[in-house]
Amino acid sequence: MVYTLNRPLVLEEAVTTADGAGGFSVHWQALGTLWAEVRARSGSERRGVIAPEGRMLFRIYLRAAPQGSPQRPRPDQRLRDGARIFTILAVSEADPQGAYLICHAREEGPA
Repeated sequence: MVYTLNRPLVLEEAVTTADGAGGFSVHWQALGTLWAEVRARSGSERRGVIAPEGRMLFRIYLRAAPQGSPQRPRPDQRLRDGARIFTILAVSEADPQGAYLICHAREEGPA
């Protein structure tokens, strides 16, 4: 199958820094841009602390990269499209030839 990789997404990784008081802060470091096809799956609404929150699941198709490559997404990373953030839940091969990957991702935000 051929995918339409027409959407640039920034792959980000969490970086923790000690705050000097026994704790730490987390910021996200950009690792590079990956071209992708984003397909919506299912969504739900749940009760948030202040207001209802929406949760949407996506399949994000990318060109494959070998295990261990910095361009191969991992579940502890995320993809960003402007203000939209897709948390990567799992990564699997999309085709038997191993030419593409699927990032199973979640986007959360106000409902």
